[in-house]
Amino acid sequence: MISIFDLSALLLVLSALFGWVNHRFVHLPHATGLLVIGLFASLVLVGIEAMFPDELLYNQLARALRQIDFTRVVMDGMLAFLLFAGAIHLNLRLLRNRAWQIAFLALIGTALSTLLVGGLFWWAAGLAGLKLSLPWALVFGALISPTDPVAVLNVLRNVDVPDEVQIEMQGEALFNDGVGVVLFSLLLGFATGMGDGSFTVASAFEHLAVEAGGGILLGLCTGYVAYRAMRAIDDFSVEVLITLALVAGTYAAAQKLGLSGPLSVVASGIVVGDLAPRNAMSERTQGYVSSLWTLIDEVLNSILFLLIGLEVIILRFAPTAIGLAVCAIPIVLAARLAAVSMPVLMFRWTGSLSARNIPFLTWAGVRGGISVALALSLPDGPEKSVVLAATYAVVLFTVVVQGLTLGAVARRTWPRR
Repeated sequence: MISIFDLSALLLVLSALFGWVNHRFVHLPHATGLLVIGLFASLVLVGIEAMFPDELLYNQLARALRQIDFTRVVMDGMLAFLLFAGAIHLNLRLLRNRAWQIAFLALIGTALSTLLVGGLFWWAAGLAGLKLSLPWALVFGALISPTDPVAVLNVLRNVDVPDEVQIEMQGEALFNDGVGVVLFSLLLGFATGMGDGSFTVASAFEHLAVEAGGGILLGLCTGYVAYRAMRAIDDFSVEVLITLALVAGTYAAAQKLGLSGPLSVVASGIVVGDLAPRNAMSERTQGYVSSLWTLIDEVLNSILFLLIGLEVIILRFAPTAIGLAVCAIPIVLAARLAAVSMPVLMFRWTGSLSARNIPFLTWAGVRGGISVALALSLPDGPEKSVVLAATYAVVLFTVVVQGLTLGAVARRTWPRR
């Protein structure tokens, strides 16, 4: 049995090693490079294991990775801190200007994409001769439809886009995550028979409103309390501690109350990020807080993307599911296209949206660790293998292919930038 310290040491050493190799030889964006190198190392080890079943290195690493509950590490550990790190740097003025578009994409766009992906995936599974019910196909639609805030924010660091498009992508990614998790929970209960016949569209919307709305309200309240506490003192060490306590306490409270933890920490991060620098933090404190959350973001990002690549070592996909997994990529892209096109049609009268942004917004729909974590949390059964294979295919394609080519799409969309 490997200790938690040994596991943490292993991940940090591999992150540093692969990061150095990427920076020195591969020259991909840092997080994407870790994923690609981790995936390559995983495939090499899987190949070695196939040729030499008694290989000790593979067995030891696989045993260590099986001790890591990826779902709990992401959903109950990393996610809260990564979301807060993204939210605290949001420009609230720009966010207000795009509020309706962001709300539409996060709520209606995610729901529409869930229905389209689920329906098309169910149809494709039938053509492939795989037995997959429509409720399970909709579960896949729910976990893959939200753009991953961690992956999106990582990609945006390397792409030059107009401020209004950037804030729209950031806001959508931070808020649709909570919506997607709620939809996933509802549809999973229905698919596994836990809905006991009480599932209706009205009850689903009511549950979504309570969980999402309650999470946002909780985050606004805790964020304001933290802001007032920071305003009452001038001590950077205590104020840094307050931001850490705010994230952990808000997320834990949301989970205990049955509210959306992701949305609660996003709301609290926006409040502190807007009010505290103007009214509560000295310049020295701002520097420490900004440096801390930048460091947390970089370290956790590195470990998360490395884990996505390394998880292939212990995953086993049914051969019959591979073809369907490849088909899932264009299905998800088509649903993303529909989701980002609808606001342009709905808000055309405002003149604030342009149809020429649609290809970029479609291609920028990057998925990441949250989708993988939700897929891994599914109960064991034949459906899990199919959904997990499709999830991995989409995540790897969006992070590697879309992420690395997004800069070219941006230059084509806005050639004078």
